Amino acid sequence: MTAQAWPWQMPYRKSDDVEVGTAPPPLYPTMMENPSMRWSFIRKVYSIVAFQLLVTVGVATAVVVVHPISRFFVTSPGGLAVYIVLLIVPLLTLCPLYFYHQRHPVNFFLLGIFTISLSFLIGLSCAFTHGKVVLEAVILTAVVVVTLTLYTFWAARRGSDFSFLAPFLLGSLMVLIVFGLIQAFFPLGRITTMVYGGLAALIFCGYIVYDTDNLIKRYSYDEYIWASVSLYLDIINLFLSLLTLLRAAES
Repeated sequence: MTAQAWPWQMPYRKSDDVEVGTAPPPLYPTMMENPSMRWSFIRKVYSIVAFQLLVTVGVATAVVVVHPISRFFVTSPGGLAVYIVLLIVPLLTLCPLYFYHQRHPVNFFLLGIFTISLSFLIGLSCAFTHGKVVLEAVILTAVVVVTLTLYTFWAARRGSDFSFLAPFLLGSLMVLIVFGLIQAFFPLGRITTMVYGGLAALIFCGYIVYDTDNLIKRYSYDEYIWASVSLYLDIINLFLSLLTLLRAAES
């Protein structure tokens, strides 16, 4: 007795779309799966990312507008401890989220904790930054994300593949982390901070292209949570990088 194959495991045939009256074009030339199902997966991922961004905007706005929240972290004796906890929670949540990203509803619960804790950190970063700088970083982030996303879909349709970026991005990320640690313990001045922010922004632009390409071609249909986390982190890190660059430039 042979095991029954799921619909997304069956090879794509153009006649499958003709039978239901729709024939969406393939997302890339060598596509062997049903484009309708891949588009459905992409919409699901972007819906989750959009919800994460809305939560982030809501929480960050509350932290900025409600001044006692930001003052608590500056003046209260327990403010530093709470801030350290907020720094650790997203990192701790990523581990179980990776192992349970296909298990519902645990995956959404962990995703909620991850998003809310990270949103508080973003709100604190914005609370101590000039409003004009925050607005500039938001606009630049939105423009870059939309542009790179459209470009990646356009390039994939024409046969481009961005999987070769993986080792370069990983190496650049390691350099960025070490650079950040050095800057934290041995501050090197405003120019160095601007260089750090600019390099970080370029690296996460590359990650947006790379993860969008994976969304189009390589993520399985059960990996919608992990795909959403990857894109969400790319967008948030790009925003924080631009915020660092603009804040240093203004000062």
